[in-house]
Amino acid sequence: MTFKLMLKLTNEHHQQPFKGPISITRIEPGNIFKGEQKDTAFGPLSIIDHAVMRKNLTIKMHEHVNDEILSYVWRGTIHHRDSAGEQAPVTRGNLMMMNAGESFWHEEKVTDEQVEMLQIFVRPKEANLKPMIQFQDKEPNNRDWYVMVGPEESDAPLHVRQNVYILDAHPKVGEQLKVPVYQGYQPFLYVMDGAVTIGDLTVEKQEAVTDVVNPLPTVTAIRDTTLVLFFVDFNAPMSFAGTISGLK
Repeated sequence: MTFKLMLKLTNEHHQQPFKGPISITRIEPGNIFKGEQKDTAFGPLSIIDHAVMRKNLTIKMHEHVNDEILSYVWRGTIHHRDSAGEQAPVTRGNLMMMNAGESFWHEEKVTDEQVEMLQIFVRPKEANLKPMIQFQDKEPNNRDWYVMVGPEESDAPLHVRQNVYILDAHPKVGEQLKVPVYQGYQPFLYVMDGAVTIGDLTVEKQEAVTDVVNPLPTVTAIRDTTLVLFFVDFNAPMSFAGTISGLK
């Protein structure tokens, strides 16, 4: 097999829109195409905010419109409160999906140890859908792939109103993982922490890889690693009206 069609997004040029008590590294997944498209999204996968939040931080109640947001906590605990009346801690092994729709407000607090997490923004299939919120517990250290999020008609425990699947895995050093194939969907593999080899590439923390034609080859962890794997339908209709996900 040849790997020349594989593309890598390096960690050298990510934006950092916030620095301080909350530091955000903003991954624009469409940049993996090296400027060959005007939109910085990867189809309806718009933005991955890799955030580090310090102890005693409060992000006050604020609104999202037309954003589908997965909160994926890797370390620490955030305390969530929202306009639907929900209050819940979100930690490693506890997932939260906010389907903002026409309007959704939420607040986040960090009261104890520092938090490292992803906020993943997906463009919904259409604007002004009904707002809702979903929670799901999972095994926090699954070594093989676990499907966290899928379209509404899928068997995934959390639903996004778009043709997008999101999986994770936590392989130990030396372990290999075969990357699944979702017919008609484009893969985007993001390294949350650690490092892997895939084909002839080494992919490290805050880097990603895709292949424009072939399925991705087997991944080998060269350190204990956390991977987040996306499958995206580039032909799906989507709204650009999102507070964050609508950015280009």
